[in-house]
Amino acid sequence: MTSIADRIFGPPLAGEAGAIVRDAATAPAASLPGILLPVGAERELRLDLFRGLALWLIFIDHLPPNLLTWFTIRNYGFSDATEIFIFISGYTAAFVYGRAMLESGFVVATARILRRVWQIYVAHVFLFTIFLAEISYVATRFENPLYSEEMGIMDFLKQPDVTIVQALLLRFRPVNMDVLPLYIVLMLFLPVILWLMKWRTDVTLALSVALYAITWQYDLYLTAYPNGFWAFNPFAWQLLFVFGAWCALGGASRMSRIISSRITLWICFAYLFAAFCVTLTWYFPQLGHLMPRRVEQWMYPINKTDLDVLRFAHFLALAAITVRFLPKDWPGLKSAWLRPLILCGQHSLEIFCLGVFLAFAGHFLLAEISGGAGMHFIISISGILIMWAMAWVISWYKHVADKGGSRTKSTGGNADMAGGGS
Repeated sequence: MTSIADRIFGPPLAGEAGAIVRDAATAPAASLPGILLPVGAERELRLDLFRGLALWLIFIDHLPPNLLTWFTIRNYGFSDATEIFIFISGYTAAFVYGRAMLESGFVVATARILRRVWQIYVAHVFLFTIFLAEISYVATRFENPLYSEEMGIMDFLKQPDVTIVQALLLRFRPVNMDVLPLYIVLMLFLPVILWLMKWRTDVTLALSVALYAITWQYDLYLTAYPNGFWAFNPFAWQLLFVFGAWCALGGASRMSRIISSRITLWICFAYLFAAFCVTLTWYFPQLGHLMPRRVEQWMYPINKTDLDVLRFAHFLALAAITVRFLPKDWPGLKSAWLRPLILCGQHSLEIFCLGVFLAFAGHFLLAEISGGAGMHFIISISGILIMWAMAWVISWYKHVADKGGSRTKSTGGNADMAGGGS
């Protein structure tokens, strides 16, 4: 389920972006010292596109290696879909709840954020229950305890009472279930982050960088059950989340001149090419002699748990190039070819949970039926099609529900739905 390049996968999550359209269309540009929220009546489809793309990449990466695995970004650089999710999560959450804080105050915005945290927590508990049932059934039905060991639920089978309590405390998680706990913790601190950004956005980002540096210097981490630590260290990954929030609240516009610079563009391309050359040595050991020994000693290990600075820089390079060559008004964003990705991105919490379930189901089918390249390809494509179909059903259902509710509710009836859906 994992590789040497990606031991754990990553998340975030949708829900907040749907409120951007409603709030931006009905409210003027809001600003206070430190915060500038732009006006925009149209949804930012680029966020949905890349969030949906990350969902597909996560699903493919969590299947045993196959042909489609070579189309995922983790094979060509240091970062992967995890960075995409966390950045977009910080961006959309800050945009929606930052506006709520400016318009309704700290207390009301905090209440909305905590409601969203509760929704994500319930989703995590639900996914945990279904995931355990799926693995336990397969392991028992086919008399193969290796499934339980491989997916990290042996402790649950030995001590279910203790393990369930630890799971509710977010300390016990089976394989592939590390993103939601990280996102829950980051969202819990969002009110403080927004309150600080309401004062000074740049100072808030500087404090985030300081916490990141302290984490590396003093090895700060959260413990996990039964032993070890969180696969995604919140003390480190908060930097990417806060950076996304900083970009949403005016930082991106202030960086526009730097991003559009030709020098920045070539630096990004050079770094991405260097990262690509390094990753080649992971899959083709015969190229390892081309890497200088001192560079290897300085570079490795490229720590994902603590968000290695090389991973962060790689994501920044990808993001800068994407913003440069993919404008928000690009006509292709409304094409039918990209619609499946965008739909999945608009309902990423539900599709993320579905993807975790499908990844284990695909792993089981490959182990019990056939592990050939043809079956790998069929399972990968089938999983993507199921995710697309589910996203379409959810979108259709919400459209029908919203259309029916508009007959009985005023136009302000959805004002408190920030983060609730699209």
